Amino acid sequence: MKVARFVYDNETHFGLVADDVVELLDGDPIHDGINRTGQTVPLADVDFVAPVTPSKVICVGMNYPEHAAEMAHDGPSTPLNFLKPPTAVVGDGDDIIIPPLPGRIVHEGELAVVIGSVAHRVVQDDWKDVVFGYTIANDVSARDVMFADGQWARAKGYDTFCPIGPWIETEFDPFARNEITTHVDDEVRRHGFTSDMTHKIPEIIEFVSDAFTLYPGDVICTGTPAGLGGFVDGQTVSITIEGIGTLSNPARNRDDRV
Repeated sequence: MKVARFVYDNETHFGLVADDVVELLDGDPIHDGINRTGQTVPLADVDFVAPVTPSKVICVGMNYPEHAAEMAHDGPSTPLNFLKPPTAVVGDGDDIIIPPLPGRIVHEGELAVVIGSVAHRVVQDDWKDVVFGYTIANDVSARDVMFADGQWARAKGYDTFCPIGPWIETEFDPFARNEITTHVDDEVRRHGFTSDMTHKIPEIIEFVSDAFTLYPGDVICTGTPAGLGGFVDGQTVSITIEGIGTLSNPARNRDDRV
């Protein structure tokens, strides 16, 4: 099922996307379960927002061998974690706001795991018990700021630097050979398969939840395939994951005029 969060008739709702309609749900499906109402609205009349409002977004760096190689790294022996603040999260169609920074702003299309229940020190065999579903994320990064700061919090944590969406797919198979492609406008910039990630989702959940208690709606981004490249004002970054859909966001420069 495709579980979406959207604005319709000036109100925010949750619903199930099916073909050209959305069925409204009663309550928050992550916290309350999927309670169907039978009431539908046209898909063309809704505006998607981020499908979750996480307390935190945890990312896994250099989790695809070819991407680690292009970064001149052998790849970490355990999942390399960093966090994005919830203020970085935006939804499908929202602008990525580019601050006046030196160097490139880089796209990183990723499979994201949405947590469905409190997860604390979860062992690998129990990983499915804490997963609600899967979505797409763009780990936007200010590359030169990463190197200048010597750590990644500011470079990856600017407002709007974590688009997520367009919905959560609850029936996605993360172990299948699902194609993941990032376009800037019509040009392919990154390409790979979710099955190529070094550290698989059960290991990631065990490793992350040993350090951080995860809450329903929290998001784990699982890394990006190979393909370095940036984007600028006026371009659109679109990330497609086979079996989920496409997350698309235009970029525009921040207006710093007082």
